[in-house]
Amino acid sequence: MPTWHSKHSQRALPHDLSVNPMFAQESKEAIPRFHMRDEGMLPETAYQIIHDEIALDGNARLNLATFVSTWMEPAANRLYTESFDKNMIDKDEYPQTAAIEERCVRILADLWHSPEPQKTLGVSTTGSSEACMLAGLALKRRWQNTRKEQGKSTGQPNIVFSSAVQVVWEKFANYWDVEPRYVNVTEEHPYLDAEGVLNAVDENTIAVVPILGVTYTGLYEPVLEIAKALDDLEERTGLNIPIHVDAASGGFIAPFLQPDLVWDFQIPRVKSINVSGHKYGLVYPGLGWVIWREAEDLPEDLIFRVSYLGGNMPTFALNFSRPGAQVLLQYYNFLRLGREGYYEVQKTCQSVAHFLSGEIRKMEPFHLVTDGSDIPVFAWRLKDNYTGNWNLYDLSRQLRMYGWQVPAYPMPEGMEDTTIMRVVVRNGLSMDLAHLFLMNLKQAVEYLDSLDGAIPHGSKKDNGFHH
Repeated sequence: MPTWHSKHSQRALPHDLSVNPMFAQESKEAIPRFHMRDEGMLPETAYQIIHDEIALDGNARLNLATFVSTWMEPAANRLYTESFDKNMIDKDEYPQTAAIEERCVRILADLWHSPEPQKTLGVSTTGSSEACMLAGLALKRRWQNTRKEQGKSTGQPNIVFSSAVQVVWEKFANYWDVEPRYVNVTEEHPYLDAEGVLNAVDENTIAVVPILGVTYTGLYEPVLEIAKALDDLEERTGLNIPIHVDAASGGFIAPFLQPDLVWDFQIPRVKSINVSGHKYGLVYPGLGWVIWREAEDLPEDLIFRVSYLGGNMPTFALNFSRPGAQVLLQYYNFLRLGREGYYEVQKTCQSVAHFLSGEIRKMEPFHLVTDGSDIPVFAWRLKDNYTGNWNLYDLSRQLRMYGWQVPAYPMPEGMEDTTIMRVVVRNGLSMDLAHLFLMNLKQAVEYLDSLDGAIPHGSKKDNGFHH
């Protein structure tokens, strides 16, 4: 029999976890990090280990970097816990969840002015990344089918977007063998525009992808202007190039805050739109949606019909089994908020963005790049003539001392010498928190100014990331 002393004289290895003795099972206080031990443990012990570790994560409410929703109402949380075990793919076992998904598709198709919102096709996804992949596949297959009908080659397809596009489109082009054609942003052309598009497209272009809410700056790219340029191109050359709108953020903003903006299926050339339900759709991650203008815009040969768990069902997705709870939460928001509620939430976010960007504009070191008038996202950079001995990466680190996560990063190719900071205003960043952030921002600037060149790793001219 091991003695009390022999059992408790064991020491944890360098990579082991130390467990609070009050939670230890059979007095075992060392838990391996990188391999599964033979014995289990009490549920309270497992919970405490993980609970303690994630306490080191940042505070989600103070994360001004992410677009993803970090708060929902208690009633939504209750619905989440009641439905997180539902598998969205199993429509035979969970027919009502499937019916609610279909309602959400119809609601979004109607919101975006589909000519046939009750007949068109759409699907929920794990996020906008999957939605973009599906839209891209449909565009490539549609182009291939048309080229085959014309007796032309289906080799060397390309897709056109700005250099400020989200990385998912780079992945799409890489994974599905499509040439990405980037139109570089510049000071004079800070987003994709008609001129850049016309210089990039040709007969092998499967689509042009404008962004409704650029990740870097929050700006809308001019969908209608681009569509008119492509209309003119078709009239002159016969090239019929479709548009997919990446509305990951703006798809839940523009219909409420800019209802007169023409960007969606009101434009016949727009064949598909994606949006993130877990961004300004106000749902926990991960949820995305992709909707096609009309049913024929999704090629039939991409839809699989499978027999699964007692039913025969059509499916078009990259994932198979995935959570159904977020779809229910999206429908909860549609019911709970309605159009007026979504307007109020998004307008409040925009008001906070305007307040903060207006105050930051007044601060001596900063030049405002965008002010949150499109999506509630704004960005700023250091003035060219600012004489401080610090850069925006220093400021970002200093803000973390107060708990705020605010990213600093270089602009994309074409403007890579410009470093900016960006704030995403989401539901939950109240005006009270905005005042606290502004106070901490000013304190951080005052502190950095007081160092008078004592920052050891660089100056404001250093645009690289510090590790």
